[in-house]
Amino acid sequence: MPKAYVFTRDGGPEAEELADLERPVPASGELLAAVRAAGVNPVDWKLRSGFRRPGESERRYPAVMGSEAAGVVVEPGEGVTGFAVGDEVFGNTAGGGFAEYALLRADATAHKPAGLSFTDAATLPVAAATAYDGLRQLGLPAGATVLVTGAGGGVGTAAVQIARAFGLRVVGVASEGKKAFVESLGAVHVAGGPDLAERVRAAAPDGVDAVYDLVGGAALAEAATLITDRTRLVTAGVPEETVAALGGSRVARARTRAVLDAVADLVVRGDLDPHVTRTFPLERAGQALRLVEDGHARGKTVIEVTA
Repeated sequence: MPKAYVFTRDGGPEAEELADLERPVPASGELLAAVRAAGVNPVDWKLRSGFRRPGESERRYPAVMGSEAAGVVVEPGEGVTGFAVGDEVFGNTAGGGFAEYALLRADATAHKPAGLSFTDAATLPVAAATAYDGLRQLGLPAGATVLVTGAGGGVGTAAVQIARAFGLRVVGVASEGKKAFVESLGAVHVAGGPDLAERVRAAAPDGVDAVYDLVGGAALAEAATLITDRTRLVTAGVPEETVAALGGSRVARARTRAVLDAVADLVVRGDLDPHVTRTFPLERAGQALRLVEDGHARGKTVIEVTA
C-alpha cells in the first residue's frame, strides 16, 4: 500500500507516524498525483497542533500532512479540464502532500515548466505564492521601499526576491546569523529584537513605504510605527483581528493557477531562487518537520519521494 506521513490526533510530534494508506480517489475538482516532492511549512505542524483553517470541515484521522506538492497526474477528477494523465504539475493539496500519492486542488494547480525541478516546484504554492500575493496587495510602484520582517524564512526569502524583481528596495529583518544570507538576496539587513524601528530608520533614512510582516509580535508592532498609511501594512504572521487593530490587514491569498504560473516563471527566469537548503526522504518526514518547527530552518525544506 502507498506510504503517507500522517498525524493521528491533535498534539505534538508524538502524534505523527509513517502509515500505509489506500490510494486516494479524486473528487470533483481534484487531481490525483504521484508525488515527487512536497514542501514543508510552519502551517503543517500548526495544523497537527490543533489549528483549523477558516471554514475547515471536521477533521478525519489519520490526516496526511503537507500543504503543497509537485508530481505527475495519475487521474483527473470529474469535471477537471486542462490536465491529462502524465502531466507534471505542482499545487496546493486537497488532503496532504507528504505521501506517495496526493490529491491536488485543480483550481490551485499549475503545469510544471520543463525548466523547473519537482523539488523547487514543490516550494511555490505556499511560501512563494504567499509572498507574491502580499506584494501584489501592497501595490507599490517601482523604486519604493518595503520592510520585510522574517526575511530569512521560507516566505521571507521569496518576498525579498520577488520584491526585487518588482523593482522595489527591500529592508529585511532577520537574526544576525542570517545577515549574509539576507544580503545575498538583495536586501539591506536589519537585526530583529528590541528597538527595531530605530535600526530600520538608520538603515533606511528616507523611510519605508510599506511593511510586509511575517512574524507578528513586537516586530509587527514596532514596524507599524514606521509608516503613516496603514493600508500599506500587510501580514501573514498574525490573525486578521490583530493586524486590524494596527490599521493593517492579512494577506489575501489568491490560490489560483495564474499566481502559480507567475511564481514559476520568476524561477525559470532566474529572478526567484527557492533556496531549498535541506531535503529529506518521505521516511524521514518527521526530521524535516522538526527542522521547520524548531524555527531554525533557512530557506525551504523539502520532502522528496522516490518515483
